[in-house]
Amino acid sequence: MKAIAENIVEIQARLARAAEKSGRGAAEIRLVAVTKTQPVGLIREALAAGIRELGENYVQEAERKWAELGSVPAQRHLIGHLQRNKAGKAAALFDMVQSLDSVELARALGRRALDLGRTMDVLIEVNISGEESKSGVTPERALDLAGEVTGIPGLRLCGLMGIGPAPHPAQGGPGATMAGGDEAALRGSFRLLAGLFERLPPEYRKVLSMGMTGDFELAIAEGSTMVRVGTGIFGPRRSSG
Repeated sequence: MKAIAENIVEIQARLARAAEKSGRGAAEIRLVAVTKTQPVGLIREALAAGIRELGENYVQEAERKWAELGSVPAQRHLIGHLQRNKAGKAAALFDMVQSLDSVELARALGRRALDLGRTMDVLIEVNISGEESKSGVTPERALDLAGEVTGIPGLRLCGLMGIGPAPHPAQGGPGATMAGGDEAALRGSFRLLAGLFERLPPEYRKVLSMGMTGDFELAIAEGSTMVRVGTGIFGPRRSSG
């Protein structure tokens, strides 16, 4: 397997090309390295290679890794589903929670953030694929939830997050190159999220988080300002962190 640093250079080159095609600069697109199940040693390699934003799916896994990593010059994102009973730990561990999908969760997180004397950056996760296996508020409910979140003390709404539809098995799995009907479905889901994002008041349009290893060029073409890349940087996921 290629070194982490080489993978990061390749991902950054892909990102820059996609940004240029969309009429933007690479600096306008933030790269979050998704470290789910990856060992701390590889995370350190990514940090040494210039990664400055890390994404984790699970609070407990992040808690263990952050303790081992110690202080690092990186922003820490929770990108996986958050249960209300873990809101306190999430408020202490992360700089941004990207997966708000209910007003009840938002209120719990806001209370916990205030207890810590901080204001938490958050994104609302929207289920743009329509797949029951994915978390997120429905597109029809997203803007109403955004309005409710903006009134919750302890939270700072920064934008929206979404995950495109899973590839058809014939396309070769999650890391496959998207083509044909799959590309149309991806572009449609990203366009849906971008349309909702544009309907937010300007002060809440800071981050549009969409796109992963296999589809982030399409997401950038549709307006993404933040992509979340795991296997493209670290290779296949490990069975445990």
